[in-house]
Amino acid sequence: MNEVRSEFLEGWGGTRLAVHRLGEGRPVLLLHGLFSSAEVNWIKFGHARRLAEAGFEAIMPDLRAHGQSDAPHEPDAYPEDVLVRDAAALVEAIGLSDFDLAGFSLGARTAVRAVLAGLAPRRLILAGMGLEGLAGWARRSAFFVDAIDRFDEIKRGDPAYFAQAFMKTQKVDRVAARLLLQSVDDTASEALARITMPTLVVCGADDQDNGSAPALAEALPDGRYVEVPGTHMSSVTQRELGEAMVAFLTT
Repeated sequence: MNEVRSEFLEGWGGTRLAVHRLGEGRPVLLLHGLFSSAEVNWIKFGHARRLAEAGFEAIMPDLRAHGQSDAPHEPDAYPEDVLVRDAAALVEAIGLSDFDLAGFSLGARTAVRAVLAGLAPRRLILAGMGLEGLAGWARRSAFFVDAIDRFDEIKRGDPAYFAQAFMKTQKVDRVAARLLLQSVDDTASEALARITMPTLVVCGADDQDNGSAPALAEALPDGRYVEVPGTHMSSVTQRELGEAMVAFLTT
């Protein structure tokens, strides 16, 4: 229970995805954010360990083009909603039938679209996400594509400076990341009525990167909102994020 266990499983189209696990018990599939990894979002700051100590098994893939997973450069490896296809492939490969699902930022967007595509977790957690972020992906994607395209020109003070710095820290494969960004689709607000399981929307108090988290919780049939400290980047470092997740999944 105390050690992270890692393996490679096949995602959509045979792409190898690194999957990391911690704990024994009820499975929780955790999807990390853009340019990040399972290590950065879930392991490094103790969220996976808090889940494990509460009796869960944290199952944490590195998304395609992230972390230790494959980052193919072929455009046909990135069809529409490929991350949703990967999530479904992992659920099948692992044999998950009764599980919970959580995502941060891009992971939250992927979790929403995965549920709309047919995944049926008992409970859903959407972290670092607001209502406008689900329907306004084109604007967010364009910002990151621009950061990739201007990567070597960006200087301190540029709006894309922090995205550039994070990509450097994470050693992001920019060719693969650019292709992936173009595979993500918008989710219309009216589609949220189909997400009927209890859903926690948890977001940093100073995080407006993806719009209004309280509005997202209000738009969901069984949504509830919890605020934790931090911005979009710093909220994943706060113990309150993991504590909010555990509290939601155990009540």
